[in-house]
Amino acid sequence: MRIISIISSARKNGNTERIVKHIEEDFLYMSIEKGLKAECEQIHLADSDIKLCRGCRVCFDKGEDFCPLKDTLLNIRDKIIQADGVIFASPVYVEDINGIMKNWIDRMAFNCHRPAFAHKTAVIVVTSGGGSSNHSIKTIKSALLTWGFHVSAQGKFRAGALMENDQIKSRYGNDIKVIANKLFSSIHDHRAEYPSFYSLMVFKVQQKCWQKVIKEQNTFDCSYWENKGWLEKTCSYYIPHNSNPIKIKLARIAGSIISIFFL
Repeated sequence: MRIISIISSARKNGNTERIVKHIEEDFLYMSIEKGLKAECEQIHLADSDIKLCRGCRVCFDKGEDFCPLKDTLLNIRDKIIQADGVIFASPVYVEDINGIMKNWIDRMAFNCHRPAFAHKTAVIVVTSGGGSSNHSIKTIKSALLTWGFHVSAQGKFRAGALMENDQIKSRYGNDIKVIANKLFSSIHDHRAEYPSFYSLMVFKVQQKCWQKVIKEQNTFDCSYWENKGWLEKTCSYYIPHNSNPIKIKLARIAGSIISIFFL
């Protein structure tokens, strides 16, 4: 198992990084208990070369490989593709994720058109000195679900200006263990192959939209969906899955109704 932690805090060894480390430690311990090999890698967005999006739409129209901003964005994308699970962690600034994480999400927006992570499991972590905002979790989660991720857990941690490691373990040890366990179990049990009602519905909305677009113009995005077989009427998700047939049917009906407002 391979885990990537994407941390957007610019503060070295701050609350966000410390909590992520505890999750990683519990995850590795669970892997050892099961006799499985696991590894974790941290990516600090503040130390990465991620330029501001220019809004040129080249990634939409031609593909992300043609982005004029030659930085480390696609290297990080490739690391996610090679991983089994991803921890997304951000401090809360003004009741939302910080600008570093938001800019990275904006640069990854091509995945909203061409979801690439349906086999991947994700967890979301946000920290604040006061009350962590549900809105910050929603910002990350909305992007991840649109990109195809299976989000197995989320956690918000109120840690003051700086919380020592022993305090973190004392106050949040159980919460951290639950997140690590859900991350481990989701990967081990292939929970991404059991998409939620919401994920199935989102797929249907996207499918209906691209089916309409391809009738009018064959864009790069349409070709991507067509080559994946996602435009076929019998296709109900990005990957083969084992969801309940009734849930699939209801999600597709709901998605078809919602798509009316987008078309």
